[in-house]
Amino acid sequence: MFDGIIFDVDGTLWDSTPVVEKAWNRALKDNGYTDISVTADQLKGLFGRPMPEIINAIMPEVPKDKQEEFAPKCYGYEHAYLEKEAGVLYPEICETIRELAKKHKIFIVSNCQAGYIELFMSKSGIGDVIEDHVCLGDNDLLKADNIRLIVDRHGLKAPVYIGDIQGDADSSYEAGVEFIHAAYGFGKADKCYASVDKPVELLKVIDG
Repeated sequence: MFDGIIFDVDGTLWDSTPVVEKAWNRALKDNGYTDISVTADQLKGLFGRPMPEIINAIMPEVPKDKQEEFAPKCYGYEHAYLEKEAGVLYPEICETIRELAKKHKIFIVSNCQAGYIELFMSKSGIGDVIEDHVCLGDNDLLKADNIRLIVDRHGLKAPVYIGDIQGDADSSYEAGVEFIHAAYGFGKADKCYASVDKPVELLKVIDG
């Protein structure tokens, strides 16, 4: 039995891309980048990467120093928009997590910016069952290192990471942790312990 369940956020717990599309496009326009725009579908193909890589993919012709200057402004718009209009939670994800939390410790690890996981927990209402969380924006560590950080911090012996893209699977196995693919999310992944087409299936996969 797994003694710790670590979740990714985007494409696994919720889909915030329609809101982020609006936020980032407004941020781009307000900061003078009127010839650059982004769509929700583009974001689905980018989410999961470190945020600096996402910014670079959206505005590759912009010098790195200008990208770094724009990034915190972009995150500010994103958080403001998501405070007003939250991402769409996947069906029964909160109920599933609460059920899993009766037997397992629940964690969140993401490559997102600081404050994003806290925003998700506030909007979803499941912060009370999240044992711990960490992201790239908190400590400049990538996902594999942060998965290991959670494992070591809590003395986990049989953890599992749940994510939706190949990068999640790669990070999980780099950290020495089993991986479950959230096939309902943004992408594909090979070499997984199991794959689920909807969140509620996690109950059977994890608890047999």
